Amino acid sequence: MLFTRKAIHVAVGAALGAALLLTNFHHEGLISQAQAAQGQSRPPSEVVVVTVKPQAVRIDTVLTGRTSAYNVSEVRPQVNGILQKRLFKEGQEVKEGEQLYQIDPAIYDAQLKTAEATLAQARATLVQAQADAKRSRELVKINAVSKQSDDAAQAQLKSAQAAVKSGEAAVLTAKINLDYTKVRSPISGRVSRSEYTEGALLTAYQSQALTTVQQLDPIYVDVTQTAEDLLRIQREIAAGELKTDADGAAPMSLILSDGSTYSETGKLTFTDAIVDEGTGTVKLRAVFPNPQRQLLPGMFVRANLSEGIRPQGILVHMQSVMRDLKGNAYVYVVGTDNKVEQRSITVGQTMGTYWLVTSGLKEGERVMFEGFQRTAPGATVAPKEFDPKMAPEGKPLF
Repeated sequence: MLFTRKAIHVAVGAALGAALLLTNFHHEGLISQAQAAQGQSRPPSEVVVVTVKPQAVRIDTVLTGRTSAYNVSEVRPQVNGILQKRLFKEGQEVKEGEQLYQIDPAIYDAQLKTAEATLAQARATLVQAQADAKRSRELVKINAVSKQSDDAAQAQLKSAQAAVKSGEAAVLTAKINLDYTKVRSPISGRVSRSEYTEGALLTAYQSQALTTVQQLDPIYVDVTQTAEDLLRIQREIAAGELKTDADGAAPMSLILSDGSTYSETGKLTFTDAIVDEGTGTVKLRAVFPNPQRQLLPGMFVRANLSEGIRPQGILVHMQSVMRDLKGNAYVYVVGTDNKVEQRSITVGQTMGTYWLVTSGLKEGERVMFEGFQRTAPGATVAPKEFDPKMAPEGKPLF
């Protein structure tokens, strides 16, 4: 058989192409086998995990508020007159019943003397009326006087008795008015500045107070909280998830405007039952001891409200919590087979460098703390329990 030059070239080219193709397939097969062998021999990535351990967690909420006096009393005169003396230093502590002002008592002293004289006269008249009535009663029995005359004598006796009672009331009124010239403090507390000076004309029960006395020990702290949070707290307490202290009151601490912590601990004593329609909040009132008068009415404070104790609270370090594109929180959980699972969780408030997890985790589960960049959901890892001694200086520890 004869072959042309062109046919020979075509045959040779086809043979060379087939040889190269077989060589390439063989080379790629060797590479794939090598890669597979390498993948099978690579050890799982080492990650650091923390085992979930429920613990008693005190739930605290920081609220802003202001202080207010425990008792406030505006001092006003109860009689008319000229202010003679001011008997206190502005800003000093006064006791209940302590005299603060002296109103000119001359006219009221004279009124008392007049009332006493009138009473004495009424009593003398009563003695005479009693004698006349007794004598008339005896005479009418023997028809020595008429019945009409006896009735008049008995009426005179009753009139004299009424006059004595009226006189006694007048004396009592005069004594009260005289005593009112001594303007006293209705409560114990700190007295503010005086709005009137000596020589001023005062009117009984005038609209403007002479001064104000405020009881500062104890003192109130008024804060607000959302109605939703208050209802949540009440439900959790009722369900036993949150526990109050032994006395049933919620303890509260204060942070002053300069950042310092107030030395005394207060207790929540009052909850306003009316919700503010504009803000959706309810008013909370706590009472604090204030023996050194460090707190004054109107001061801005931050109140740390202890909402109770969650017996089985779960805390997860912020480093372990991530967010998806929708802002939902999740963590990596390492299962018993050492495979990584992405787990959605619900977090509540922050507790320092931790999140309080309200759902999504349970006791004994292992949450990844370090090694996120070396793994992904579904991968097998080599978990290592977190050791606080191995943490770098300054790093928050579990």
